[in-house]
Amino acid sequence: MDEAEVLQNIKFKRARGNTDVATPSTDEPDYTNVNYSETQRPASSRRSGVTWERVALLVLSVLLAAALTALGVTLETCLRCEDGWEPHGGKCYFFSWVTSSWTQSRTHCILMRGDLVVINNREEQRFLESRLRVKMYTHNDKFWIGLTDSKKEGEWLWVDDTRLDTSLTFWREGEPDNEAWDTPDGQDCVRMGEKDGATNLKSWVDQSCKYFQKYICEK
Repeated sequence: MDEAEVLQNIKFKRARGNTDVATPSTDEPDYTNVNYSETQRPASSRRSGVTWERVALLVLSVLLAAALTALGVTLETCLRCEDGWEPHGGKCYFFSWVTSSWTQSRTHCILMRGDLVVINNREEQRFLESRLRVKMYTHNDKFWIGLTDSKKEGEWLWVDDTRLDTSLTFWREGEPDNEAWDTPDGQDCVRMGEKDGATNLKSWVDQSCKYFQKYICEK
């Protein structure tokens, strides 16, 4: 089909008082028909508009990607923890320098508006394990975490009452063993830490909840 031509009426009104141009006796305006084709519009203008739109879209995409990439770093930088607490992954951690039983340790954490640490992923375990290497003085200088089976033997629960994910555990080889030879009440609470570093991050050990250890709080 041939390119359609658009007919537009453009209204012109002769200026009054011009003696060089014959004017009608009425004030009615004259009309002149002007034909032009839509295809006569400069193609470069349309191409230019599309190009700028694409450039703008590309710039916005790059900025969005950069913002998402930096989001984690920004959150980490903006997080402010109280004195004595260490920031990591949007949380604050407190590593005690005194020892107490598991129950007393949890009470201390709660008084500081936190609780014993709940380990939710491998990255968090890696962070804690690496920090304890420089905080442990001896191989037995371990830290309580918020994991216990004191309510029901063998049913490990975190302090927030979530069940331990068996696919995300970091028991040291042979643990938990619930040894009762020196603790008749069993070993129902968990401590962690390997001064020389843990193989595959496995550093959890069950121990009597009455045993005195340092502890890790989280909030």
